[in-house]
Amino acid sequence: MPSIAIVGAGPGMGLAIARTFGSRGFDVALIARNRAKLDDLVGRLDAEGITAGAFPADATDHDALTQALKNAADRFGGIDVLEYSPAGSLQSTPLTAPSQTGPFDVRWVMDILLYGAIAATRAVLPAMREAGAGTLLYTNGAGSVDPNPMLGNLNAAQAALRNWVLGLHKELSDTGIQAAHVAIGAWIGTDGPPGVPAAPAEEVAPLYWELHTRRDEAERVFTA
Repeated sequence: MPSIAIVGAGPGMGLAIARTFGSRGFDVALIARNRAKLDDLVGRLDAEGITAGAFPADATDHDALTQALKNAADRFGGIDVLEYSPAGSLQSTPLTAPSQTGPFDVRWVMDILLYGAIAATRAVLPAMREAGAGTLLYTNGAGSVDPNPMLGNLNAAQAALRNWVLGLHKELSDTGIQAAHVAIGAWIGTDGPPGVPAAPAEEVAPLYWELHTRRDEAERVFTA
């Protein structure tokens, strides 16, 4: 049975991606900080006939994240797909305009986005290389492609993650391992700020399956 590990799993995109892969026969490993919320998601997936497990870890605690992914691989016999999207950790991000951004304003966002992604990837990539197969998917904001001056520090870190993923895609192109970047330019859900384009998670989640199965694209940009 193939498996997917979702880092930053929540009731929005994480659950939608879990359902997209789980309904196609994947076991699902859910990784996030809050054990109670993970257990709720596991229960919802189990009720739909999808085998899932909760593996609590904070994306900024790279040792704990690595251990959670190892535990998931032990339980499910490996990890075939990694999806990295710690959006919940960014909800309290103090936003700064580019000219008002200091090194610390970017550093801690980089720890969540880029450094966490690197740690998660290093935890699963050796086994994928050995198998000659695997998929690495990374969720980001559309500001990684077209920056918004109101989000100067966040967009800088998002752009760093995007650059790293696109380079990873090129590096792994002949190995059987797919690495791809998803940039979402919409509020996920229906209760977003006034004037901000919104889209249900179920509308975005199929992009991840397409990137997993087609394997020739480095990036998808979603706009509502």
